[in-house]
Amino acid sequence: MSEKLYTVVEGGSITTPRGFTSGGLHCGLKKTDRNDLAAILCEVPATAAAVYTTNLFQAAPLKVTRESLGSGILRAVVVNSGNANACTGEQGEADAYEMRAAAARYLGVSEDDVAVASTGVIGELLKMDRVRDGLAGLPAKLSGDADGAEEFCQAILTTDLVKKECCVKVRIGDTEVLIAGAAKGSGMIHPNMATMLGFMTTDAVIGQEALQTLLRKATDTTFNMITVDGDTSTNDMLVSMASGLAGNEELDQQHTDWEAFAAAFTHVCRHLAMAIARDGEGATHLIEVRVSGATDEAAARAIAKTVVGSSLVKSAIFGADANWGRIIAAVGRAGVPVSVDKVDISLGNIEVLRQSKPVVFDEAEALAYLQGDTTLITVDLADGEGSAIAWGCDLTYDYVRINAAYRT
Repeated sequence: MSEKLYTVVEGGSITTPRGFTSGGLHCGLKKTDRNDLAAILCEVPATAAAVYTTNLFQAAPLKVTRESLGSGILRAVVVNSGNANACTGEQGEADAYEMRAAAARYLGVSEDDVAVASTGVIGELLKMDRVRDGLAGLPAKLSGDADGAEEFCQAILTTDLVKKECCVKVRIGDTEVLIAGAAKGSGMIHPNMATMLGFMTTDAVIGQEALQTLLRKATDTTFNMITVDGDTSTNDMLVSMASGLAGNEELDQQHTDWEAFAAAFTHVCRHLAMAIARDGEGATHLIEVRVSGATDEAAARAIAKTVVGSSLVKSAIFGADANWGRIIAAVGRAGVPVSVDKVDISLGNIEVLRQSKPVVFDEAEALAYLQGDTTLITVDLADGEGSAIAWGCDLTYDYVRINAAYRT
């Protein structure tokens, strides 16, 4: 999809679309003094949609958010980091409902219009006294400027090294519409719906069914195509809110500018997804795997994710080792049909396999390429028209160090 359909807004944030404020603060859930409680507030009832983790052990906030989204409308999202409130039983569920009620009270909205999200350590009860105090002070922290967005982004981070945000503008008829997003995620990333936590705002006028359909479709080709470590979180959630304050003609799949809006929306998702992959725990390389010539798109997606998720491929990229054998082995175990004598593989512009046979290449050139911070792996199967792209990162010593002591 051509980027000419939309324009990236430099310095834009989740509060750039009309009607949104955000902010964050430190309430004491994290051991450090980093922000750990935040909210996004819409000044009007916003059309809302969401996708959730497919992990069977779903955290308490997901139940609360599903309930709130039953009407297809939200006014606010409240989120904490430092504690996942997952596998915490009836008390954890009660705490999630209390978070929703308290946030609604302090923000001046209905309980049913508040979504709740949490991220952090699994199996520990929330320190609700600190949450209550934090929620009481949160409204004063909300603003529509860059500072409010910055405080929000910082509050949702766990092992992330950098914030992830993006904003674009697109013309719908004679109206400029804005779409923005913010996300967190660094480890426990192998989504079957979205990222660990993601939030999108837009001022477009769009129906709930159309927004839900678009969110799910965009997720499938972006957030669902990243992996850091092969683990799917108990708390994955992606929530989108549309204020409608741009005043455009209502968008749906029949609108003449739907293609442009969908492209812009998907760009935000893709930018955030790639940022998560690049910021994988301990990562030194972003890995992009492009598969073409598959029997269909589903086969291409399966192969792309298998290759980018392979521990051996990830280790080879960390070591700058042009070991294409690990790539072809991952292709062969992806669980989809492949003509085993027709596969081409390249590392960047360096061809290493042609028609499933080794190609003599310059090892020094390959080493120099693999020592960069981004590695492109292309796989052409010559079996059909299916194609897909997946993103991930290398596997490093630091990944083990970070996760060996995550809880303690």
